[in-house]
Amino acid sequence: MREKKLEVLAPAGSFESLRAAVNAGADAVYMGGSRFGARAYAQNPEGENLLAAIDYAHLHGVRLYLTVNTLLKTRELEQELYDYLLPCYEHGLDAVLVQDMGVLKAVREWFPDLPVHASTQMTLNGVGGVKVLKELGAERAVLSRELSLNEIAVISRETGMELETFVHGALCYCYSGQCLFSSILGGRSGNRGRCAQPCRLAYSAVDEKGKNLTGEQTLLSPKDICALDLIPEIAKAGVYSLKIEGRMKRPEYTAGVVRIYRKYVDQYLQYGEENYKVAEADRRELLLLFNRDGFSEGYYRQHNGKNMMALKNAEASEQEKRAYEELIVRIHKEYVETEQKVRINGCLSACEGKPMSLVLTAEKHPEISVRVEGEVPQKAQNRPMEEAQFAKQLRKTGNTSFEWEHLEIHLEGNLFVPVGALNNLRREALEAIRKALLESFFRPIPVELPEEGNTTIKEKAWKKTVLHVSVETEEQLESVLSYVQEDGKESGMEAVYLEAETLEDHLEQDIRQIHAEGMKAYVMLPVVFREKTRERYEKRLNFWKELDTDGYVIRNLEEYTFLKENDLLKGMITDHNVYTFNKRSREYWRDAGTVWQTNPLELNARELKEISAADSIQLIYGRYPMMVTAGCIHKTLNRCKGVPEQWSLKDRYRKVFPVKNYCRDCYNVIYNSQPLYLLDRKEELEALHAGAYRLMFTTENGRETSRILCSCLNGQPEKGEFTRGHFKRGVE
Repeated sequence: MREKKLEVLAPAGSFESLRAAVNAGADAVYMGGSRFGARAYAQNPEGENLLAAIDYAHLHGVRLYLTVNTLLKTRELEQELYDYLLPCYEHGLDAVLVQDMGVLKAVREWFPDLPVHASTQMTLNGVGGVKVLKELGAERAVLSRELSLNEIAVISRETGMELETFVHGALCYCYSGQCLFSSILGGRSGNRGRCAQPCRLAYSAVDEKGKNLTGEQTLLSPKDICALDLIPEIAKAGVYSLKIEGRMKRPEYTAGVVRIYRKYVDQYLQYGEENYKVAEADRRELLLLFNRDGFSEGYYRQHNGKNMMALKNAEASEQEKRAYEELIVRIHKEYVETEQKVRINGCLSACEGKPMSLVLTAEKHPEISVRVEGEVPQKAQNRPMEEAQFAKQLRKTGNTSFEWEHLEIHLEGNLFVPVGALNNLRREALEAIRKALLESFFRPIPVELPEEGNTTIKEKAWKKTVLHVSVETEEQLESVLSYVQEDGKESGMEAVYLEAETLEDHLEQDIRQIHAEGMKAYVMLPVVFREKTRERYEKRLNFWKELDTDGYVIRNLEEYTFLKENDLLKGMITDHNVYTFNKRSREYWRDAGTVWQTNPLELNARELKEISAADSIQLIYGRYPMMVTAGCIHKTLNRCKGVPEQWSLKDRYRKVFPVKNYCRDCYNVIYNSQPLYLLDRKEELEALHAGAYRLMFTTENGRETSRILCSCLNGQPEKGEFTRGHFKRGVE
């Protein structure tokens, strides 16, 4: 970890925002280029402009991190990413943020000395996930926004990893990296940087009996986070980098927020926690810059609640609008129009008969020094030049990036130097120090370049496709077993997955029943595996070790580590949200010990064909989980009874999205309004050569489960509304 105690990390959605962040005091910025970033609609620079941004940051002593925090398809990863990153790498890029496990592996292979930061898009909720990424060479973990101060402290203590957390700006309602809402509704995938933010729209809530609980409200729209008061506690928890959200916002917003966080980070570092206090004027300024129904402190000190949600959308008053405009004008003048200068020290030496020399060093980089020679001074015919005349010309730095901190002048003899000669010496010296400063960050091209198509995976030979079924309720399981007992022996049904979150108390008897029908039984671990969940599972470790399961279905890195550390890796299956968008990510999980990998839900048939193999599972029926949320609609409406129920959300088009609350670990899952149905796409499915198809039962009752089994397995078209998901269209 760095010796510096805290980093103020600012968003830079444009070059103008970069300049604003630098001027306001950011230690580092994160910026996307033209490709692969999680904010595809920001004014991201590309090509030479991106390199110029890196240079600008470095010249002013600021680090620049490039976002490649999306999921990449095989072609993009193998044919485009290296060429995209190489110029940035050579230019001294400080780090790259990644979401995709395949991208992480590739970057570590291609550029071993380029720091990698694991993006919050990796849904890092616990010690286990951070450990995995540290072992793979990541230098920093950007933790999920949903974690508490206590959870962060545990991760810091047990991993020693450099940590980054969000302290200001917009909060997603869904765990980052787990949201398919925008993707499924409009084809704009958050996992590809194109989120359309359907969470900011209004929905009405409907209870399990079909009763409308609310009119249309922004039930999925959290307030922005402002953790200014928590900086001492966040620092004590082990966080190094304080991240400000806002690459889509204007430069004045960036500058205004950075200025205030810079002020209070410095206050804390200089005077300590006991003297730390936030002025109300600064709080009001942050509210003026942007807020949604006020601020919350995020999840640092509470798990969820109504007070975190932006349920009101009040129009700003005329007084507030005027104050906002005045604030923007002031910030623009102070931080956007102006440019922070790089302070330099210099020494001019001049004497008769020898060329003048000017030595420059940068104030913040005294180890970098340049020496430039100029013309030979002439002997003055009349009145010799004085030091002030030399200094006057040398101090004219004009519109360059530099200004003088200290200038020494040593003259010997009665000298005369033409003004033009001094100007040339100054220009050459300033260009030389600029070049030296920037080149100190440059890297040589890696000696061994990767060959195109160098990723080879040993695929298992495809023989036939079997059927897997996942269930969440006893009622669903009874329907599956009844079907197999009556007339499903020839169906090819090989395995049943049991949702541990809802069936944990019945797992032993359920597994016995499944085995009695000649099928395998797998346990699906929770979608979210945070510290309390880990503690609960470790308390029952003997139960999990003695359970006669054929394996486990994992949904995150934390569960992989739990299984690995407790010798439970047998029969490991990755679910669809453990993303395998490309061959490298598939290879990682195969090496980690998977027996099956569930194909991701956002690839189309052609793209699936490129990665699908004999150990692939293709989902052919089920409701997509659109969101996994720490927020709870029951809590938001003050109706929490601590009892799992199935509610619904209704949108402006009257579409109904089922919502299940999982109380044991307190999270919600919002499902698509229509189930996926692909059974009538037989030829396209067969072309995938997947080893298994999966029916995923979530919200269905027993009767619906039986009906769907019959229609799917007997080749009868499913009645009612359904979706093809991304099987035909895919995502951009």
